[in-house]
Amino acid sequence: MNEFKYTWFFGLMATALLIVVPVALFATNEPPQTTNPWQFVPEDVPEVGHADLIQGPLATGADVTKECLRCHEDSAHEVMETTHWTWESEPITLPGRDEPVTVGKKNQLNNFCIGIAGNWNKCTACHIGYGWEDESFDFTEQTNVDCLSCHADVGLYGKGNYGYPAEGVDLMAAAQSVGNPTRENCGSCHFNGGGGNAVKHGDLDESLYFPNETIDVHMGRYDFQCVDCHQTENHQVPGQITMVSPVAQGPSLSCQDCHQEVPHQDERINTHLAAVACQTCHIPQGAVRTPTKMDWDWSTAGQDLPEDPHTYLKIKGNFVYEQGFAPTYTWFNGTTDRYILGDTINPTETTVLNPPLGEINDPTAQIWPFKVHTALQPYDAGFDYLLVPKTAGEDGFWTNFDWDNAFASNQENSGLLYSGEYGFAPTETYWTLTHMVAPKEQALQCTACHGEGNRLDWEALGYPGDPLYWGGRK
Repeated sequence: MNEFKYTWFFGLMATALLIVVPVALFATNEPPQTTNPWQFVPEDVPEVGHADLIQGPLATGADVTKECLRCHEDSAHEVMETTHWTWESEPITLPGRDEPVTVGKKNQLNNFCIGIAGNWNKCTACHIGYGWEDESFDFTEQTNVDCLSCHADVGLYGKGNYGYPAEGVDLMAAAQSVGNPTRENCGSCHFNGGGGNAVKHGDLDESLYFPNETIDVHMGRYDFQCVDCHQTENHQVPGQITMVSPVAQGPSLSCQDCHQEVPHQDERINTHLAAVACQTCHIPQGAVRTPTKMDWDWSTAGQDLPEDPHTYLKIKGNFVYEQGFAPTYTWFNGTTDRYILGDTINPTETTVLNPPLGEINDPTAQIWPFKVHTALQPYDAGFDYLLVPKTAGEDGFWTNFDWDNAFASNQENSGLLYSGEYGFAPTETYWTLTHMVAPKEQALQCTACHGEGNRLDWEALGYPGDPLYWGGRK
């Protein structure tokens, strides 16, 4: 058993009788030995107004990019080196595989809208490029980069099918409005992942556009923009979405980037940091204001049932939404395994598409909070692998509600043969909770996990039980 992971629990045993006292009362009179986190927050730099710098006419998105490149000549190339552009990782080796694989939205599936192959007209509306209409999209053409998606005033610019500017957009006005990315720029895509507001992540939704501090203390109390934490160099945005990035791409990002050294006055809390992620105590719930999708049943799609966006849509099936849900906790070392397109499954068991890696004996792992999204999604009953249906477009399921046609017509796009037999198999995906950080006064207290608390399943995490009861204590 990893001694490093157990150390902090033995300190708790000595204070078993005090654990019902709120953590704040344990504080000593000594000043915290910590670096001021504000020195790591970037200073706001006055933006350069572009109203007099942009030269028209600008008839297309490509025209805008050409105009941007007159001064920012390396920017498009920088963007094209990022996973925001490629939607695909560098080749990586995953557990149990002999050959490296690439993973990302471009070439894999999920248990929300399933996959982009054959469905580019809707899925690539959030790509930071123009015109990804099919597999022939030119990822080397710099004028395909959409500078406006991250830098224009969202009141003046929006994207439509295939990532082209939405109909009616005044490109000259949008180009003249550019500045540093705001929460509205980032959120216009990330808050609406999975087909709508709050659907996918559990900690990213439109309540973060203008939140109060109880929704997110950084954005609400201090008006942080996304780029204050996701500090970007050469357009490389640090951060990781475990569903598409089994390994963090580019620079790392963690709470300790700002909250360095000893973040708490009470040493008993600090000793938890060896095994417990900051997020576990400081994000006590997901979907703080807006319900998020927790389950999606594709097997009921196509029926003429009463529709409600939070319970049933004919084009998508049944849903379960929750607000203020309690996270699922498991060990996580920053990497995940990944279901790869074409992997065989046992349709009678739940297939986890991105299981977090790490366990109690892994010195790099911590207990993390997750949203776990469950689904029933289509699989090929002849080949026993998950399928990517064609959903959007003229011949898609959302038009004719014909599953056989949706699978057969998408064979070339997805690269998956269809046997002619299909069913629906249970799957899960894990989504880290890193936003919607509560004020410190609302962080979890000791009793949330210890004593009568039941936040943590100690045995599932590899412990013999709640450490409070070790050594004969009851």
